[in-house]
Amino acid sequence: MTAITRRRARAVLPELRELFDRSWLFGANAVHVEEYFDDETYVVRAELPGMDAERDIEVTASDGVLTISARREEDKHDKRRSEFRYGSFARSVRLPSGADVDHVTAAYTNGILDVRVPVKCGGEPQRVPVSTTEH
Repeated sequence: MTAITRRRARAVLPELRELFDRSWLFGANAVHVEEYFDDETYVVRAELPGMDAERDIEVTASDGVLTISARREEDKHDKRRSEFRYGSFARSVRLPSGADVDHVTAAYTNGILDVRVPVKCGGEPQRVPVSTTEH
């Protein structure tokens, strides 16, 4: 591989990575999340570095779905290269059964959004009697 070929390959790589990261292409999401249970709380954490929590981030919970939306404005200056993501990002996750959307809390620390949703305990499953009919 010649030096010119190597330079061309390096110049194309950021564009290829951007193509594979786009949410419309392979269903990937710009907002990366992790979900888990902590006692009786459903926790969703999202990576949102460099955001202003009050201005750039919105969290909504409705109809069993939690949606995290964010917007990053592009700084206006001459760039030689940038791999930053700008624009609007969103990610929705289905909440578990019994999620109490009236008491959702969210905190943003060091680029991580931590959303906590209390889950009401439904108690033990109730056995449902099954009737039979004869023909």
